[in-house]
Amino acid sequence: DVRKFGMSKEGLIARQVMLGVVQTADGLPLYHEVFDGNTAEVATIKPIIEKIVQRFPVKRVIAVADRGLLSTDNLADLQAITLPGGAKLEFILAVPGRRYNDFVDILTPLHDATCVNAKEEVLGEAQWDKLRLIIAHDPQVALAAGAKRDLIIGALEQKAAQWAGKLDGQEGGARKRGRKLSDGGARARFYHEVCEAHLARIVRVDLKSELFTYSIDERALAHARLMDGKLLLVTNTADLAPADVVKRYKSLADIERGFRVLKSEIEIGPIYHRLPERIRAHAAICFMALILYRVMRTRLHASDTALSPERALEKLRRIQHHRVTLNGAESVTGISTINQEQTGILAALTIKKPTIETRLTLL
Repeated sequence: DVRKFGMSKEGLIARQVMLGVVQTADGLPLYHEVFDGNTAEVATIKPIIEKIVQRFPVKRVIAVADRGLLSTDNLADLQAITLPGGAKLEFILAVPGRRYNDFVDILTPLHDATCVNAKEEVLGEAQWDKLRLIIAHDPQVALAAGAKRDLIIGALEQKAAQWAGKLDGQEGGARKRGRKLSDGGARARFYHEVCEAHLARIVRVDLKSELFTYSIDERALAHARLMDGKLLLVTNTADLAPADVVKRYKSLADIERGFRVLKSEIEIGPIYHRLPERIRAHAAICFMALILYRVMRTRLHASDTALSPERALEKLRRIQHHRVTLNGAESVTGISTINQEQTGILAALTIKKPTIETRLTLL
């Protein structure tokens, strides 16, 4: 039984199966596999890559993965993979945000030299653990992230000032409606809000003090501002320019859209099957639907049509096949008028116009 209890994408423990999909940088699905629902995502990378290089006549593989896979063990496993031709596996991995502080010493000189006064995206490169570290800095993203953080910190400080004022007033004998506020209560509420805002490293709440006190860690705040707008990528590719490395990583966002298509348009879940072979058949049918979806999208894009596959299908569904029978006479068949837009969509998809002779079956 492939249905196992595991952590779902919604953050809940649920009985589930896991689906792995390998796609090209252009978003064309190549391969899929159904895993047990409690399989760790990290553990699927190495065996899938080995299957891909054995099954397809690929000469070069560059594995592009998101932030969840960068660890010392994963790097060692990836670097140990050898392709059938003898070449080493190449990879591009994003650095998780929680590890950005490990790169402060590397990033500071680059930030001071090129990022402080940048008006558009800048790229840089450094060495880390005998690998290339590609740095991309977007000043607009950095400005927005810094402004958002400052706004949240300001709101937290305002709340803290209100609670501190109420505590001082209570000490002075002032009475207000409602329950009295204690230092412990104010401290717990403030610490909860700081954690909810993911600012516990910057806004330090003194949990050991009897009084409600906090401080702003200026060093941590400076580190956060240093990292604003930056994307860090670790790679062992030797011939790709930093811009090409960033481009290949950003194509991962389009790959992720493939999974969203499986969930939304194709509606792969929920799966109402129990037997493993039926679950795999369900996944295979949805995988073929994803291939058709991507081929449609590629052809629509190549013809400069601003339509998505969903929108194109919606317009094509208006083409109707009619069969009319009056008073027992021989039925008359026909096709609704195909307008210019529908003709353009059919041409973009390299599909012939439907004719009267076409037999339509109801499934």
